[in-house]
Parts: sequence; C-alpha cells; structure tokens
Amino acid sequence: MTFQALITEKTDDGYVSRLGERELGDLPDGEVRVRVQWSSLNYKDALSASGNKGVTRSYPHTPGIDAVGVVEEAGDGPFSPGDAVICTGYDLGMNTPGGYGDYIRVPAEWLAPLPAGLAPRDAMVLGTAGLTAALCVEALLDTGLQPEQGEVLVTGATGGVGSTAVSILSRLGFQVVAVTGKQDAHDWLRDLGATDILDRAALTEGLDKPLLKPRWAGVVDCVGGDTLVSALKGLQYGCSAACCGLAGSPKLENATVFPFILRGVNLLGVDSVELPCEVKQQMWQLLAADWRPDLARLEAAEVDRSQLPEWFGRILQGGVRGRVVVKVAD
Repeated sequence: MTFQALITEKTDDGYVSRLGERELGDLPDGEVRVRVQWSSLNYKDALSASGNKGVTRSYPHTPGIDAVGVVEEAGDGPFSPGDAVICTGYDLGMNTPGGYGDYIRVPAEWLAPLPAGLAPRDAMVLGTAGLTAALCVEALLDTGLQPEQGEVLVTGATGGVGSTAVSILSRLGFQVVAVTGKQDAHDWLRDLGATDILDRAALTEGLDKPLLKPRWAGVVDCVGGDTLVSALKGLQYGCSAACCGLAGSPKLENATVFPFILRGVNLLGVDSVELPCEVKQQMWQLLAADWRPDLARLEAAEVDRSQLPEWFGRILQGGVRGRVVVKVAD
C-alpha cells in the first residue's frame, strides 16, 4: 500500500523536499500505526529538511517531529484502533519517518492519548513547542514560584516555545516580561499577555558585570548564550531559570558562578524529547484545560505539506512568529 509523504532527499543541488509516495513497508517496526491528521512546523524539522546530520543521519527521509492522528493498527499495547493519539519527540521525524507522512509507525510508549477537549488541530498548534513551554512553567512552579514574587522573564518570546510560555504564564496570573528584537511583535506579545516588552539588546547591557540588579522572579529561556547569562545575573535571590533552547548560542562564555553562590539561583534544564510519556500526558492534560493558552493568537499560519519547503527557509531565518500548523489529511 502506498501513501503520500513529504520526502527530503539529497540531490546535486543539495537537499530537496517534495511530496511523493512511500510504501507502508518503508515504515519501521513498531506496535502502533497511526493515520496522521495534523503536524506542525518546528526549527528541528527545517534542520532535518536541510540535511543536518546532527538531526537526521540518512536520506531519503520524512521529517515532522510532531503528529496527531488516529490509531489504525495497535498490536498488543494499550491502544485500540480508532484511538486519537499525539506523538512528539523521541526519534520521530529525526531518524524515524515523521509526521509529514500520511502514516507513522512507532512504539506504543511514544504515544499519548489526545485529551478530551483538545481538538487534533489544536494539539498541533501547541505541538513540541507547547509541551516544552508547559514543562518550563512546571519546572518553575515546582521551585515554589508565585505571582506575588514579581516579574517572570521569557526570552525568545516570538518563537513557538516563548510565545506559548508568555500565554500560559499570563493565564496563571504572572507578570510576564517578553524579550524580543522584533519591533513589529510588541502588540502581538501584549495580546498574548505580556505586561512589558524588553529589547534583547537591552537585556544584555552590563554583561561584563558579575551580577545585575535583582529583578526576575523566574526565567523561561529559549535562547541560551549571553541572553541566558544576563537573565541569570538578574534573578532574585533563590529564584530559577528554566533553560530549553539554544537559538542564540549553546555556549555560556560570559557566565560566572556568582549568581549561584551569592544569590543561590538555580538553572533548570528542560527536555521534552526523551521525557517519559506519562509526564507528557500530564502536561497535555494541563494544556487542554487549566493551562490552555490563547491558541488563536499563537497560530501564525496553516499550511499543507506542499508549502513546507518555503516555510523551512523562513523558520531557519527567524521569520516565523508563533506556530505553524500543517494539514496532513483532507
């Protein structure tokens, strides 16, 4: 049986993505076959489609690290045909054919039930970005963060993770300061719930100082590099930064131990890829209910798979604001 998929392959002109046909037999072994309905666009998908060997080792390949759909074959696991499920992270879309195909076949432990009250399309407006944002917020709350402690900083606020974090934190009653270098995004970030906007260049002023004036009650950092270093230097005593990205840099070249040993701050690492699916299920339940962000404002565009090659270039160049949802099934 053949099905449609976006296929990235190496050519004489570099890596090219196109819609084509694949066979069910091309899918890897796994207990559960899912008919994909929706996916989403992530930075990692664009890296995979660009031939980045740190993401995908061999080609031809079908990217798509997010997928939501309906189980068609379930094996002996906990799922049954007809169940609505979400798959994010693990190896999906990296070295395992991903959500830009009509079908995926994955281990049962990669799948979470689609929560009641969350439509399949809405789940992909959130996707890996929404899950990661929720995990960052949860990490800060687990340290005891309360709204009355003051402002929470969100860096990379126009990206998928950052914008979702702004919306969730605002819903939970926090004063959110959103960091961006995009002047045209200020009104949009305020609509998402930001109480103040900080230019990213202003955040890193005084980077050479060992500490900055204590301002932040918490930080969600999607950028890394000097942005994260500056945020750490500006944390209040005993407060924490949740780190989940490296859009700026993976290095902390201007960091010192002073924020940690003089203010007792915490740097919390957040990963949504290899996390046990039971934890992911808890986050999806929160995203479907009490933590549900403003999905209409988060969404940047709806595209079909034939449009993805253009959008890969956009997201790699930092030209995507919010989330892009990908329609797979008619």
